[in-house]
Amino acid sequence: MKLNEIKLTNPYLKLPAECHDRVKPSPLTKPFLIHANEAVAEMLGIDKEELYTDEFVDFVNGAYQPEGSDAFAMCYAGHQFGFFVDRLGDGRAINIGTLNGLHMQLKGAGQTKYSRSGDGRAVLRSSIREYLMSEAMHGLGIETTRALALIGSEHSVFRQEWEKGAIVLRVSPSWVRFGTFEYFAHKKKFKELEALRDYAIAESYPHLIDVENAYARFFGEVVKRTARLMAEWQAVGFNHGVMNTDNMSIAGLTIDYGPYAFLDEYDAGYICNHTDQYGRYSFGNQPSIGEWNLRALMAALSPLIQMEKMEENMTQYWKIYREHYLKLMCRKMGFDEVLDGDLDLVKHMLGTLQGLHIDYTLFFRTLSRYTGDRAGILKLGLYHKPMQDWLDDYDKRLAQNSSTQQEREERMLQTNPKFVLKNYMLQEVIDAAEKDDFSLIDRLFRIVQDPYAEHPAYERWAGATPDELKNTKLSCSS
Repeated sequence: MKLNEIKLTNPYLKLPAECHDRVKPSPLTKPFLIHANEAVAEMLGIDKEELYTDEFVDFVNGAYQPEGSDAFAMCYAGHQFGFFVDRLGDGRAINIGTLNGLHMQLKGAGQTKYSRSGDGRAVLRSSIREYLMSEAMHGLGIETTRALALIGSEHSVFRQEWEKGAIVLRVSPSWVRFGTFEYFAHKKKFKELEALRDYAIAESYPHLIDVENAYARFFGEVVKRTARLMAEWQAVGFNHGVMNTDNMSIAGLTIDYGPYAFLDEYDAGYICNHTDQYGRYSFGNQPSIGEWNLRALMAALSPLIQMEKMEENMTQYWKIYREHYLKLMCRKMGFDEVLDGDLDLVKHMLGTLQGLHIDYTLFFRTLSRYTGDRAGILKLGLYHKPMQDWLDDYDKRLAQNSSTQQEREERMLQTNPKFVLKNYMLQEVIDAAEKDDFSLIDRLFRIVQDPYAEHPAYERWAGATPDELKNTKLSCSS
């Protein structure tokens, strides 16, 4: 499909008027293409040749509006660090329409009704982080939004200092958030709340349309997807950093990449967001916050769904989370199936990693090639006895596998990534980009699309994070 053949739809605009506000994008000055995602273009049905034209840059910049475009910002509320804010909304994201079931947003395209005192812009560093990280999560098999393209510009944007503005064109099967429901519940706008519920079911849970107890089952599905997402974050070592209810997807997606981080050394108490003074969104606290946010959603849905039925669904949250998490961790350790005692082995392992300050991703990649020779694993930590003790138990557990060592290794190498997108890697890319060298963006992009491959040319990014670059904390503006 050529750009001039695109015909957008806007199903969200069929909701009551208070759910959204129409707005026109404000194009950046002297825009240029930094990177385009051909895989997402294919999902949308756009010819890849179109991605490298001046017209495409205009499209991402909001200067070219295809047929059917009717740009708008979405309204929502949210609990931010536990405190309710009754009016938030898309302050720097402008929805331009839906194509092939994917809703497209321009992030950084100017002010909206919900920008408050903000300028509605996004800077280059944060845009690079979202563009690369959304693709990295997809490469790891974790549900996420995606991005079609990243453009830069000569447009000046002030944060702590003057920076260059950028836009990410991001796509998602849904942008509805827990906080979207909270907004209308708080305002007691129950007609809008009901319409939003029906819209969310049709968009993300169409199998529930006209099904008995569809509304209670809808909430149950959100509980299930959220629990599984939390388990996947924990298993891969991902810390979101800002799990406000306005950053929680009703469709169970990872959305809104800000001060996120992959773990360097394993630390359950790690906090990646320096705004989070009390560790509300620390790595180890994420599953509990998932439950907290679901209870906030439950309160918002209570005018429409019986609390008793939603409570029944909530009782399943920890069961679903623990079962999925344990299953993922057993895969990471190379076990054929989950057996009694495996959870204790996982806890023993994580305690050992934390005590020895061992790099989380490197440990599992090294374990993937474990043959009984302990030298490679032991050198990951300064003290050997704690790891020796865990390996004694691990060897006993491996003896219960029916698969061969080779089969186990092949499985583990496709389960434990060689590369995750750590913050020090991103900072190297950002530093180069701010000097107009965008080549590292493409290199990292290719790595994260297949993080399980060897990529021998980039071996330096597969080791433990250098000590001086570990455990970086970032701000929400990241």
